[in-house]
Amino acid sequence: MCRRSGAGALREAMQEGRAVKTTCPYCGVGCGVIATPRGDGGLDIAGDPDHPANFGRLCSKGSALGETVSLDDRLLAPRIHGEDTDWPTAIAYVARSFKDIIARHGPDAVALYVSGQLLTEDYYVANKFAKGFLGTANIDTNSRLCMASSVAGHKRAFGSDTVPQCYEDLERTELAVLVGSNMAWCHPVLFQRLMAAKERRGTRIVVIDPRKTATAKEADLHLAITPGSDVALFNGLLAALAEKGMGDERFIAEHTEGMASALAVAKEGGLERFAQETGLSQPELERFYRLFANTPRVLTLYSQGVNQSSAGTDKVNAIINCHLYTGRIGKPGTGPFSLTGQPNAMGGREVGGLANQLAAHMEIGDAGHRDLVAKFWQTRNLARAPGLKAVDLFHAVRRGKVKAVWIMATNPAESMPEAGEVVAALKDSPFLAVSDMTASTRTARLAHVLLPATGWGEKDGTVTNSERRISRQRAFLAPAGLAKPDWWIIAQVAQAMGFPGFAYARVSEIYREHAALSAFRNEGARDFDIGAHRALPDEDYEALSPFQWPLREGGDAPSQRLFADGGFFTQSGKAQAIPTPIRGPQSATDSEFPYILNTGRIRDHWHTMTRTGKSARLSAHIAEPFLDIHPEDAARETLSDADLCEVISAHGKLILRVRINEGQQRGGLFAPIHWAEPFAACAQPSRLIAGNTDPISGQPELKHMPVRLRRFAPGFHAFLVLDRRPRLSEFPYWALARTKGGWRAEFAGSLPNGPIEDVARKILEIPQDRDGEFLSTIDTAQRTGRFAYFRDGKLAGALFVSRRPVMASRGWASECLGATFAPAQRLGVLAGRPGTGQADRGALICACLSIGANQIMAAARAHATSVAAIGEAVKAGTQCGSCRPEIRRILEGAHVSEAV
Repeated sequence: MCRRSGAGALREAMQEGRAVKTTCPYCGVGCGVIATPRGDGGLDIAGDPDHPANFGRLCSKGSALGETVSLDDRLLAPRIHGEDTDWPTAIAYVARSFKDIIARHGPDAVALYVSGQLLTEDYYVANKFAKGFLGTANIDTNSRLCMASSVAGHKRAFGSDTVPQCYEDLERTELAVLVGSNMAWCHPVLFQRLMAAKERRGTRIVVIDPRKTATAKEADLHLAITPGSDVALFNGLLAALAEKGMGDERFIAEHTEGMASALAVAKEGGLERFAQETGLSQPELERFYRLFANTPRVLTLYSQGVNQSSAGTDKVNAIINCHLYTGRIGKPGTGPFSLTGQPNAMGGREVGGLANQLAAHMEIGDAGHRDLVAKFWQTRNLARAPGLKAVDLFHAVRRGKVKAVWIMATNPAESMPEAGEVVAALKDSPFLAVSDMTASTRTARLAHVLLPATGWGEKDGTVTNSERRISRQRAFLAPAGLAKPDWWIIAQVAQAMGFPGFAYARVSEIYREHAALSAFRNEGARDFDIGAHRALPDEDYEALSPFQWPLREGGDAPSQRLFADGGFFTQSGKAQAIPTPIRGPQSATDSEFPYILNTGRIRDHWHTMTRTGKSARLSAHIAEPFLDIHPEDAARETLSDADLCEVISAHGKLILRVRINEGQQRGGLFAPIHWAEPFAACAQPSRLIAGNTDPISGQPELKHMPVRLRRFAPGFHAFLVLDRRPRLSEFPYWALARTKGGWRAEFAGSLPNGPIEDVARKILEIPQDRDGEFLSTIDTAQRTGRFAYFRDGKLAGALFVSRRPVMASRGWASECLGATFAPAQRLGVLAGRPGTGQADRGALICACLSIGANQIMAAARAHATSVAAIGEAVKAGTQCGSCRPEIRRILEGAHVSEAV
């Protein structure tokens, strides 16, 4: 159980030493969190008012962290082939398996696949183990799916993977250009900082996104470009800036190279071609170009819509080119700013977590860097060439080239493109080890060896956020069962293989080594340097406050921003303007696959829901996987709102709930990435997506997959609430979500044979002795009905079966689970809606404070006519603010569907 701390209680907990300052484990914002364990086993969560990333504000996911630390699905002991064992046995088995395969097939026959969920110290030890001592660079990370194109673009332009801006720029910019980022939902704390600046000082916002997202609805200008046309848009901007004479000639001459070549490519085709490529009108383009040109302080923030593309690196450089040309970089309120997806993707990049990197932002292809790292680690077996990037790595496993894989803190069987091929590869792999908190993921179920790892609240170390700020993540819970930190597990295997340099006793030792390597023979030649901490005492590490790098030993205080006066890390010291020719996505529509599927996150869930899926509150806003489709496309496919639809590509098939959405472009579809086993059947978009990658970054194209649609017409639709996890695997469509008293489920298919009443009893798991009270209303001819089961007067389950999508108040029915009903009230449950005098909050809108649509509409009827007034009346929208666009839509009279 979790609750938010009041200010007085929080101060008391801090004074008594019960409260612990740590960092949120979700997105790359890196919000400070104060966690206070309670004596009853619960956990109070509050934002850290002193942390410069969030100043006390948390989003819905962060505020619900205390609801996600349960032990119900935790892996509590090592397992070998499904049998629990002890650590010495498991460590010896992993070490022996790796040694045997390397002895027979060489070091490149083994690989590690790691995660932005790891702490920097975990990442550091994993990279040292693989590249320094196994002798292979076959260690890649799920950050390859997230930020690799940004890394490649930074390195091409700046000579280093350096983010030049900081969060304060959100308050200091005059124009924020958001590219491929639904910031309101994916980085809500930062978005609210931007919206506060808009309200306070008139900051203008441009959103570049094919969809009319929650973010786009708050924009002054929304450019709904053709998917994949970002390079054309920003080439056009560069050409327009040149035409208007907006170049900073001094900055270009003193601090850049290659600008003439970049301009020549950008000018190819003219405004007419840019309009054709982007799908925008020429007046729309001219308005954007004029706004950018005439605004001195422009901050361009970009995220996965840019990175997850087969042209992602060129998109990044097309954006950077515009800032280099105008000299608008590294200054207050102006510059290019990559919004990182994961909590420690930046930390992983710092220690060389990608297959083409060495530690401390050094290059594996640079002989001098290799010699330096080998000397520091005292190894003669350092990898000498880049390893396999994520997509290629799993292809190599499928072909049998890579024979042993160790996967840490990620679920590639659900998250990688061509997920079916990844599953087949892992099934056939001679050796698969998985380190994770849970054994329930699709990846974990394929493992020969499972290694229980500590999770958030149990782990101790550091993370780096999107503005280069390093923060501590601290332990305040005891490890679950025999779970160990990832760094400890890796170090034990390394020692069992006979490798020196892994006898770490505590995590602070790893941090100091990491800091020392960053400064080793650096002398300002490399961007990443935290050498001031190479001898940091344990007590100072424990008390470490958030700071930005570089933090050089004996140097000046760290700079918030970089490159305003040049100082790039290229060989010449000048930034490189990169020509970015226009080229389309690798996959195109045709008569067989006429639609483009886009994928992404929703507001209240994260990755494949192994954490957020534990929270009833986070599962209530959107409880089922869906497909957004434009009304005209829905009519063409004879689809209605809440129908089920098959989404088919050359690689697989999904079944998703239809949401008709005018914010979708014609021909464009959107599906969320979160629903995977064990929360849904046949709903993970990665099963549809081809393994097309950017040729420079190796990042897969996750947002542009040609598909076709087919209406799925099941024999029945059903909605279920149950006080235990339902067993629905026999049905072709099902989706589960936590509720306060158990679970809710949507499912559809063909009804099993037999009387409908008997089918309902089986689904509701009513005991044979018929203990309790079973109520029903049945249409025998249609084999449909509504059923409720009470045990000791409390609702234990309710089932609604219909030939069409079920009409019921899902939020109300879910809240009824476990509630006591008087005998006269029990039949009312079958209505699926509250009776007279009973409250129904309606569809959840504000997850932070559990405020529903009906409560907001009631406040609106009572003359709360603005978002601020709704906040005053019912508090909705007063925490993270990510629900404010929906509140505004309710106030404008839009319909809030209860069908999904």
